[in-house]
Amino acid sequence: MAETMNILITGGAGYLGSILVPALLDAGHKVTVLDNFMFKQNPLAHVCAHPNFDVARGDCRDEATLAPLIKSADVVIPLAALVGAPLCDIDKTAATTTNRDAVLTLIRLLSKDQRLMMPVTNSGYGVGEKGKFCTEETPLRPISLYGRTKVEAEAAVLERGNAISFRLATVFGMAPRMRIDLLVNDFVYRAVFDRAVILFEPHFKRNYIHIRDVARAFVHGLDNFETMKDRPYNVGLSDANISKWELCEKIREHLPKFVFIESPIGEDPDKRDYIVSNERIEGTGYKPAFSLDDGIRELIKGYRMIRNAVHGNV
Repeated sequence: MAETMNILITGGAGYLGSILVPALLDAGHKVTVLDNFMFKQNPLAHVCAHPNFDVARGDCRDEATLAPLIKSADVVIPLAALVGAPLCDIDKTAATTTNRDAVLTLIRLLSKDQRLMMPVTNSGYGVGEKGKFCTEETPLRPISLYGRTKVEAEAAVLERGNAISFRLATVFGMAPRMRIDLLVNDFVYRAVFDRAVILFEPHFKRNYIHIRDVARAFVHGLDNFETMKDRPYNVGLSDANISKWELCEKIREHLPKFVFIESPIGEDPDKRDYIVSNERIEGTGYKPAFSLDDGIRELIKGYRMIRNAVHGNV
């Protein structure tokens, strides 16, 4: 096991944080979360009893709030973000100040020996070339404000150095702070409750990853920081570069009454269409542990518990 680290996570009460924080505590680290709790949920209630856990309420963009928390941190993980194209388009200023500017502030406040581990989206690849895998060397062509702010933040983080960037595939799976607006989570929700979905651009492809495998990637990055640092890594399931139509076929294997059709009119506002190579992170010894089927089974169970709209970002 790696040495015990003091880890500061901004936005640590979100979808990813609610899984990552317990994983880091289990790995023996000390974790402090800064969050504004904008979604009025308490997804970290179950770790408050842990002596190595602490929490602060505040805004990650506020230097006076950040500075004292950063002092004792060995590693900072900036999860705080307005995630997804629709949410960012609702409040463009908040998206830019949170997703990019808060990270620039963080970089300015950190000393050179403090480590930075940053999740970004692989939606920075935008529209890929047919049949060609996007690697970490592929030019980034984000097509949404969300994608652009994350690409700009990543560039600053990698230029600063002593950092790792994880370019996450579309995340799926249950979490204490649930998001049902993510593609797999959304389609399974519709399959369970509506038994139907209408697809726009059903042959657009993208890559997927289970939320617990994202948390495992961060733990892996901590354990192998010196050999992995100063590079971006795609994090996804190499056997799940599939289209929306193929995803629906997979869901139907679990829910045979699920019906899906292509819409003859309209288009998907999210134009992403690309396949991704995860060879670089796999070359460091990381392998995902959860398949798409695992996630679908888990979501079906989860949706027996929740069936309302407070579990999305928009």
